[in-house]
Amino acid sequence: MRIFISTGEVSGDLQGSLVIKAINQRAAAAGLQLEIVALGGEKMAAAGATILGKTSGIGSMGLIESIPYILPTLQVQRRAIAFLQKNPPDLVVLIDYMGPNLGIGTYMKKHLPQVPVVYYIAPQEWVWSISMRNTSRIVDFTDKLLAIFPEEARYFRQHGADVSWVGHPLVDRMQNAPSRAEARAKLQILPEQKAIALLPASRRQELKYLLPVIFAAAQIIQAQLPEVHFWIPLSLEAYRQKILDAIASYNLQATVVSGQQKEVFAAADFAITKSGTVNLELALLNVPQVVVYRLNPVTVWIARRILKGSIPFASPVNLMVMRQIVPELLQEQATTENIVQASLELLLNPQRRQETLADYTVMRQLLGDVGVCDRVAEEILQMLLGTVENKV
Repeated sequence: MRIFISTGEVSGDLQGSLVIKAINQRAAAAGLQLEIVALGGEKMAAAGATILGKTSGIGSMGLIESIPYILPTLQVQRRAIAFLQKNPPDLVVLIDYMGPNLGIGTYMKKHLPQVPVVYYIAPQEWVWSISMRNTSRIVDFTDKLLAIFPEEARYFRQHGADVSWVGHPLVDRMQNAPSRAEARAKLQILPEQKAIALLPASRRQELKYLLPVIFAAAQIIQAQLPEVHFWIPLSLEAYRQKILDAIASYNLQATVVSGQQKEVFAAADFAITKSGTVNLELALLNVPQVVVYRLNPVTVWIARRILKGSIPFASPVNLMVMRQIVPELLQEQATTENIVQASLELLLNPQRRQETLADYTVMRQLLGDVGVCDRVAEEILQMLLGTVENKV
């Protein structure tokens, strides 16, 4: 039996790998032989998938920012559709990656309607939908939607999708995170040293729009707190030299690490970070954080003036509870001065820090119970076996 999985960017590759591991474990226990073919990255390949197209480095946020990726995205989408046409799978699993996956899902509905489509981690239409068009397309071609946010489940169920809320996969992933003492010992961080995690980029555009302002803020914090040391986990090895050059330019006391993100998070006293899944990882390890995001000004102008778009929050930590738990400094508010002010308040004000940790506890209750990836795998395998039975 063949499963085709489609996802992209660094976060999609991670989530895809976690699901593939869970599927393979359950399939092996049941004596099932599976072939998993995917659009993804190194983590999914390591988990056992045959990678049809590498998409972990193809991704952007925003209109203008997406232009350089239009051609590679279309190429990988066409490759996927050509494969599906010649080798119809028994099941398709889509994970996030809205642009390509809308095209693949629409193709499946039109040309291979007998093949069920599962959407896991659906696009965040429930947060920033401008029109109902994409929501309607997702509901139309999806046979089962596996939601990770309670609000996501409510939204898509309300619009006609067959939805199961499975919880957030980071609940599973962070189970084997090291303790603060273990992480500090591994990274050789002294007990009295103040460690700050900097997470400027998982997309190339973020090296341009976020790295300079985050590093400028770090430079000022370092001047005020000389004992501080910055830790920067790489999301992609391709970004290493750019980040090392910036560390030298801003004269930061910083260490770049690869493959030790959980150790850095567990060891950190605080983080300055881009918006994304990493915000939840930090929250689950009780690390106070300031979230920063910027897009091309033209993208923002079009979104505000023409598309009339707005979002309640950018960070998934705040989206979980639909109120601000962690400071978000977006676009014009993402200045060096504002980042420094918000950071020092969380670093030096014990009461503010305790408030954040208490809010994290509330948020954690909405993430679901341990076993998320097992629940996802179970849903996928049940649908797969049902499809095979129908064929017989």
